[in-house]
Amino acid sequence: MRFFIDLDQGDLIRGWIVPDNPLAVSRVVVSVDGRRVAEVPASHTDITFKENGWHSTGQCTFQLTEQEVPGLAGLPRLDLYDADTNVLVYSRAPQDGLVQQRLVLLNTSIHPETVLQAALFRHFQQCHFGLERLSDEILTSTLACRFVGSALLSGAITVPRYEGFFTPDLALSAILVHDPHVEMATRMLWLKAQAEAAADPARGWRLGRRAEAALFSKDYDYTDIRSLKRYFRMLPEPAYHLLYNPLTRQLGTRLPDDRLNPGNSIVAIEILARVGIVGHRSYFEAFASTLFHHLGLDVPLPVPTPIPAETLALAERLRTVRAVEDMLVFDIAMADAVTASLAKGWAG
Repeated sequence: MRFFIDLDQGDLIRGWIVPDNPLAVSRVVVSVDGRRVAEVPASHTDITFKENGWHSTGQCTFQLTEQEVPGLAGLPRLDLYDADTNVLVYSRAPQDGLVQQRLVLLNTSIHPETVLQAALFRHFQQCHFGLERLSDEILTSTLACRFVGSALLSGAITVPRYEGFFTPDLALSAILVHDPHVEMATRMLWLKAQAEAAADPARGWRLGRRAEAALFSKDYDYTDIRSLKRYFRMLPEPAYHLLYNPLTRQLGTRLPDDRLNPGNSIVAIEILARVGIVGHRSYFEAFASTLFHHLGLDVPLPVPTPIPAETLALAERLRTVRAVEDMLVFDIAMADAVTASLAKGWAG
């Protein structure tokens, strides 16, 4: 599915949605205060969609007027969704007090930066979270549709593939780096927590290939060093993929399945240097204050979610396992460089 918004002039909203099924006619759902008030099919044809091979007829453009949505001009807030995928296409909101920037918040942890997202949500006209779960076509449309100048876009996307959509002239980008050992511990505990779901045929499919990694992880005792060493000797490919230099993979490869080699670490460092705001979880306040300052927000800073004691204890044990150092060598180098830079100007 692809989409774009052309205009919103109060009594008229026009855009297009190209459905996954080239024979289908796309439909846009209008929601006001969480209540579905209309479902409008595309009514205009643009031969360009047919010429590009995206659609069989080109009937993909929708137009909303007072006829389709009574009182449209007087609605201060409304949301448009694709009827088939339920993907948010456009949000209308009063502009007073909103941040007039597009912010791309790059999540590097398996757990998203929910504290930051929650603090920033009300300051933007349109927000998209969990970008990594979107298909390439939907993600590209989300990043490329710059009609909305106040947008918060957050997720763990592979940066080289989409960096062109958030260059400094188009958006402010920000990334919060995590301690590699703590992040590995977080991911390992996440895998163990997913074991029950992975064993359930009704739920396991949601995990994809990570289901194998979750089932593998449940049989190991993370509190025992011998068990940990055996864990890393026997890692199945899905677990290895999730745990091996994840930051370098996110910043240094174009596709999630690309092979990771030393050259990718150089690419990752170069891309990290181009991110607008770079922070470290150990200096959360510094990152949050810098981010909010660039956004022009004079509001209380969010407090980071405490890292569980179990995670910190596992991270310390992982520091003693030689195999772990080999698996995180690129990420450790980047994280150390970030903390060294921050230490010069901020107290931890």
